[in-house]
Amino acid sequence: MIPPKAPRQASARSPFAGCAIFIAAVAMMIFLIGFSIYALFKQAAEIARFTAEKPALIALQNLDGQEARLNDLAEKLEKFRQDLSADSEVSLALTAEELNLAIAAYPAFEELRGTLKVSQIDVESIRLVIAFPLNGAPRFAKKSEPGWIASDMRYLNGTLIAHPALFKKEVVLQITAIEVPGASVPAPFIGRMSPYRIAERYLTDPLLGPAMAQLTRVSLADGKLVFTRNPNEKPLDLITDEQVDSASRRLFTALGIAATLFLIFAAIVIIISHRKKSVTPPDSSTR
Repeated sequence: MIPPKAPRQASARSPFAGCAIFIAAVAMMIFLIGFSIYALFKQAAEIARFTAEKPALIALQNLDGQEARLNDLAEKLEKFRQDLSADSEVSLALTAEELNLAIAAYPAFEELRGTLKVSQIDVESIRLVIAFPLNGAPRFAKKSEPGWIASDMRYLNGTLIAHPALFKKEVVLQITAIEVPGASVPAPFIGRMSPYRIAERYLTDPLLGPAMAQLTRVSLADGKLVFTRNPNEKPLDLITDEQVDSASRRLFTALGIAATLFLIFAAIVIIISHRKKSVTPPDSSTR
């Protein structure tokens, strides 16, 4: 007599579940890539509305015949540097003209030349004439360009209105507005650009870095930008980590939502396949 065959057990793994999850993962990946490309081109199109193809000409402060003013500026800066080691409160107040002289004369500020110039300082804000380079819409690279993706530069030409502040031993600019002739700069762009870390490049400078790290306050007064160090005063950081990381946080939030939706979908597929397996009767056997 032929022994009866044991009933065939349902597979522990459902091919339907695995296939559906794989399809969902591929679809999610395609969606994220497509959405990223769409967002990139949309952002480039919005930036093109208030930027130009060429930078505005920002002339340097004329140094001809300025020997006396340069000497006075050098003495003021050196005195402040030496006074930083004292136990009393010290401050350095610079006018718009002195700031422009420093940009034009000192090699440390060479990267700022042609991109900004201080036009005015009042009680509430500092105004900078700017020509900031920005990346335009992506395109395939030309033969003379490295890589296979490149972009044509756009330039933000206008006036930046800001207030100075401190952020972790660094001077930054809290932007309140950007004025562009004939165009309007949207608030989300200003929010993403602010705080503008204008002095980040000087954190590792052997002279400017240690001096900036000792500041406890930066303010505006009497048409001057004032740097203050008070040994009895805790540095007043007006910029928080939340403000600096806001743009990155929005990106990770969007990615987190997409990942959560995918996991919920995968869980639903597994539950449905598990229920289907539990109600499927075993195949009948023959003797």
